[in-house]
Amino acid sequence: MLTTNPKTLSPSPFIHKTLINPKYSSTSPKFLNFNSLIRCKCNQVTERGILFDTGETFFRQESAIGRDLGVLSAALYKQSKGQLRVLDAMCGCGIRSLRYLVESKADFVLANDANESHRRVILENLAQVERFQGEKKRWVVTHCEANRVLTDCYLQRDYFDFIDIDSFGSDSSFFLRAAFSSLKLDGLVYVTSTDGYSSGGHRPFHSLAAYGAYVRPMPYANELGLRILIGGAVREASVLGYHVTPLFSYYSYHGPVFRVLLRMNRGKLPDNSFHINDRDYGFICYCYRCGNSQAVSWSELGRIRCPCSNSKDAASLVVSGPMWTGPLHSAAYIMEMLNLAEQWGWVGNGAGTDLEKLLKRMVEESDPRLPFGYIKLDEVACRAQTNTPSIRTIMNSLHKEGYAASRSHIASNAIKTDCPMAGCIRIAKILHGC
Repeated sequence: MLTTNPKTLSPSPFIHKTLINPKYSSTSPKFLNFNSLIRCKCNQVTERGILFDTGETFFRQESAIGRDLGVLSAALYKQSKGQLRVLDAMCGCGIRSLRYLVESKADFVLANDANESHRRVILENLAQVERFQGEKKRWVVTHCEANRVLTDCYLQRDYFDFIDIDSFGSDSSFFLRAAFSSLKLDGLVYVTSTDGYSSGGHRPFHSLAAYGAYVRPMPYANELGLRILIGGAVREASVLGYHVTPLFSYYSYHGPVFRVLLRMNRGKLPDNSFHINDRDYGFICYCYRCGNSQAVSWSELGRIRCPCSNSKDAASLVVSGPMWTGPLHSAAYIMEMLNLAEQWGWVGNGAGTDLEKLLKRMVEESDPRLPFGYIKLDEVACRAQTNTPSIRTIMNSLHKEGYAASRSHIASNAIKTDCPMAGCIRIAKILHGC
């Protein structure tokens, strides 16, 4: 047998202190002996103390935080509802399915991957958890196209509490309707996009086909990637008579990856909903002349103008949409995630620095006074013709003047604020003595 040294996916902040490495836990009734399952050519990785084999599957160790967020959310659901049935529609090597079983305490996980050549590695990874608990199965592995397994579950009335769709490109939009159909009311869907070209406005007709949104180039393209993903989900859910609410929205530069957790409930928006909630689903307008952004409702289409120019000169204006223009996160929900992560030892006392920063920044971004988008400080400096101010300095100045301001988890050198661009330029000039 080939002896391999397991790679640790990340430094100590990513190691879950309370979990036992299954390689050394054969005496535990919860695990089977994993040593006998190790094969040659394996690629072992440790994530949060769980040892697994990636085999020949596509695996990104940089996506660990995205998996952490999913595990925390699933665990909160289990604590709240007392049960948790998970469908991992594109499970890859099975690490998410395994973590839902071990850390989120899922009662049942359906691990599906269309590529049947991944079966061995998935089975070996999930074998760390006993397949049966009494007469009930804890997990099942299938190899179907994602839409088929979701539709089959719907036809059999086999509904799930949590559905994870970790797809590539803009494919998640293709699976949303089937996912909502096979989800329990008040259930959660964790969707993915890696389509940075569409969010950047480089493929407007592709984004229109995938998400129902025509996207133009704007300075906060990566936030648009999250908003068109949510907007597409809102549209698909409404067709089925449901409405969805984003609980958190996460962007990571590797990929890039856009991940959104949505809660689904019955009752699509009424016919006059766009008049009542037009701030949540509509259009976004950006002016390249002055740098200001504004939300545009459906009723305002055809009457769009920027205060910096007359109505006859609209060449500097670009409009994207329709898309989600409401909150990206629920502050209360993220605080629950943060508290659970602290209980598990994932954050606090120097542990889990990246995860802790992310969750706290999401809470800051949830300030209801903050509009969509963000302002890059390099753009402020360019317009003010000054050096780029530090984030802390300009945020302190904004707060002193009564504006809301926070950092953005999406762009490191950008802020979210309700101060218009002209105000940011004025403050930047004052800070540099201009």
